[in-house]
Amino acid sequence: MKLPLNMNYDFTKLEHKIEIKFKDRTLLKNVFIHRSYLNEHKHFELPSNEKLEFLGDSVLSIATSIYLYHNYPTLQEGDYTDIKSSIVRTESLAEVAKNLELGTYLFLSKGEEKGHGRSKINILADVFEALIAAIFIDQGFETAYDFINKYLFKDKLKTIIENGLYLSPKSRLQEITQAQFKKLPDYVLTHEIGPEHKKLFHVTVSINSKKYGDGVGKSKKQAEERAAQNTLEILTK
Repeated sequence: MKLPLNMNYDFTKLEHKIEIKFKDRTLLKNVFIHRSYLNEHKHFELPSNEKLEFLGDSVLSIATSIYLYHNYPTLQEGDYTDIKSSIVRTESLAEVAKNLELGTYLFLSKGEEKGHGRSKINILADVFEALIAAIFIDQGFETAYDFINKYLFKDKLKTIIENGLYLSPKSRLQEITQAQFKKLPDYVLTHEIGPEHKKLFHVTVSINSKKYGDGVGKSKKQAEERAAQNTLEILTK
């Protein structure tokens, strides 16, 4: 019977791709142990990758801070926070994991396997963070930093910063309307529905008395952000 790819424990292709040869192959293997796998293999020799994921998140955070501090010294602290949130969001990490084909090495339960766990965004983002942690433990911070820089920061972070993609939809819309219309957008609360504890707010964006995007949210702020995003899509078509 042919073993599934992840059961071969052969990470040579991955090591070659990322140009990092691990001293501790067991550590690398641990990166790919999803908690669901342990539900079906109670006596498996390794724990799940959750602790590695936790450590990787911290390493990624400090690496991002260092990168921004050295490469964008004129930005404000608030900008750093917004940029950081933008680059380390789940979708960005999952995209890198997908490019590196990390999903093919995962140890998953039969249920997760059937549920396309190898391509789930959250699982892929978590395994990428776990890999960062393993590189940090096995090779040190400098190698982990170079890995993050090569696969996550390069090109993508520059694009995010130069195009202001880290800004909230409201901030981006304000910049665009000031440039195009010489006026700030107006956010009009059109109506509220639902009981007090479960209320939904409907907001419309108006510019020069012309209505643009609508937004619905559990708070006025959320509704305004969604209305701003819809308006951005209209204005940038």
